[in-house]
Amino acid sequence: MRRRLAYFGTPAMAVPPLQALVAAGHDIALVVTRADKRRGRGSELSPSPVKAAALELGLPVSHDVDDVLGLGVELGVVVAFGQLIRPHVLAEVPMVNLHFSLLPRWRGAAPVERALLAGDQETGVCLMRLEEGLDTGPVLDTVRVPIGPRVTANELRAQLVQVGTEQLVRALAAPLGAAVPQDGEPTYAAKIQPAELRIDWSRPIEEIDRLVRLGGAWTTFRGKRVKVHVAELGEAPEQLPPTPGLRLVTVQPEGKAPMPFTDFARGARPQPDEHFE
Repeated sequence: MRRRLAYFGTPAMAVPPLQALVAAGHDIALVVTRADKRRGRGSELSPSPVKAAALELGLPVSHDVDDVLGLGVELGVVVAFGQLIRPHVLAEVPMVNLHFSLLPRWRGAAPVERALLAGDQETGVCLMRLEEGLDTGPVLDTVRVPIGPRVTANELRAQLVQVGTEQLVRALAAPLGAAVPQDGEPTYAAKIQPAELRIDWSRPIEEIDRLVRLGGAWTTFRGKRVKVHVAELGEAPEQLPPTPGLRLVTVQPEGKAPMPFTDFARGARPQPDEHFE
């Protein structure tokens, strides 16, 4: 079943579904993504990952949602677009959204990160009808995915994208079925703030471990920031964390490249009463 579609997405995780829809033979009338941003030392304009992929595929691209109007699009597909779509557009173009959680749990911008931080045992991907509210639409299809005990946010995200891409292609290959209203008390997945990534060593070790696996966790030593990239549960001699039970593997001192924790400790030569703060 070949459909005339519009695609709305921005980050790298939204690229595989777009590529899969093209490979499945769908007619992508327009790709809508955020405007180019200035990046790097030269402040050169850089396209979003979805725009770069769309141009490589030879697809038309716009930064204006309204440009989808009048194109005769059968359906809009939204994947990590990062913007709410206004009612007058939804009135003309029915849309589905690929959301990376088990709705209504973790509506919002950071469902993968929040599920991992909360210690959820499973998450999933919902294909839902898009409406005005934030991830409130009825659900067409759900695929459940267990969260592994040592999985990182990047690994979990990649797994969900693969599952969701297959789910989307499968769903669009046939007439869409009836959508079921979301059931249960919603929770909200606000974007992760930098302050949340600071390690609080008074928290349980399992919670700190999840924060490290999220990516971007940091602490301080002698007043300078140290990023913690990799850690493992378990005891280790001569550790700087004030709470035992977490073995640091890879850290990155401020202004330096990532290094094995053992190299950092050897160079820092901490005193017996010195710890990360």
